[in-house]
Parts: sequence; C-alpha cells; structure tokens
Amino acid sequence: MHSQILIRPAVPDDYDAVARITRDAYLAAGYFQDADHPYMQQIQKVAQRHEDATIWVAQRDDEVVGSVTLAVAGEPYADIAQPDELEFRMLVVDPAVQRSGAGKAMVKAIIEHAKTLPGVTGVALTTGVTWESAHGLYQKTGFQRVPERDWFVPDTDIKLLVYRLDL
Repeated sequence: MHSQILIRPAVPDDYDAVARITRDAYLAAGYFQDADHPYMQQIQKVAQRHEDATIWVAQRDDEVVGSVTLAVAGEPYADIAQPDELEFRMLVVDPAVQRSGAGKAMVKAIIEHAKTLPGVTGVALTTGVTWESAHGLYQKTGFQRVPERDWFVPDTDIKLLVYRLDL
C-alpha cells in the first residue's frame, strides 16, 4: 500500500526534482532519444517555466514523485486552451514510481481546481500519438478525444492529439 499523495504548488526547492523527473519520464517513454534535444533542454528550465506558468508537484512522504504545468488561454504555456478551458501540460511521474497513483491524483486535483475557476467549463490537454499509457490515464479519468483540434508541432511532422473533459 502506498502512502498518501499530496498535490501542491511547486516551490524553488522542488525545481531540481521536477527537472529530473520530467527528463527521466520523457526519455523512459521514448519521446526523445537524449536530453540534449532543444525541447528537452527547455522543459528542464523549471524556474523559468514557473515564471510563466503554474507548476504543481505530487509528493509522497517527503519526496517529489511527479509534476504538471497548468495554463489558461493567453498564458505563455497555453498551447490549445480556449477561453473556457484550463490546460495542463508536461504531466510526468518519476519512472521509478509510475503506476502508483501519482498521475491519477494529479489529474483529479486538476479537475477539482478547474471547477473552482470562474468561466472554466472544461479541461484540455495535448498528448503524443504513441503515448499509450497517457491515453489510458486520460480516458480513465473521463477525458474524450477532440480530433478536430489535433495539431502538429510547428515545423515538424509530429502530430499531437487533443483531449477535453467537460466539467
């Protein structure tokens, strides 16, 4: 039995753990071949990201085991958010503890938070075509595919899928 997972706002002491977990999760899933990829470099700059977006962490006991970035339309980290949506990005769990409930706990906390935001009627996210474990998590937590909103990473042939949950 795992101990309880606490979802809380990130603080500067969390940045190193968030960078490591993000890097390790993306590499372990095969999203990128190495940590030197420009996008991999960008997502590890957690302090810089935190200036432009809300970052939460999942903590079990005294250890950060996951993180997620939240954004609303018009913010720098909002890729797809419409004016009535909360978007989340870079939901990651340390590969050492994946499938332990941390991802699901973060998604549930995001949904509950979105319900408190004025004018927000849905939660949206983008995920990769081949990211099967992520698709499963989103489907289990009530998200539906919105294929008409799928998009390509600029200047690439990488297609990203959009999911939305109506609140």
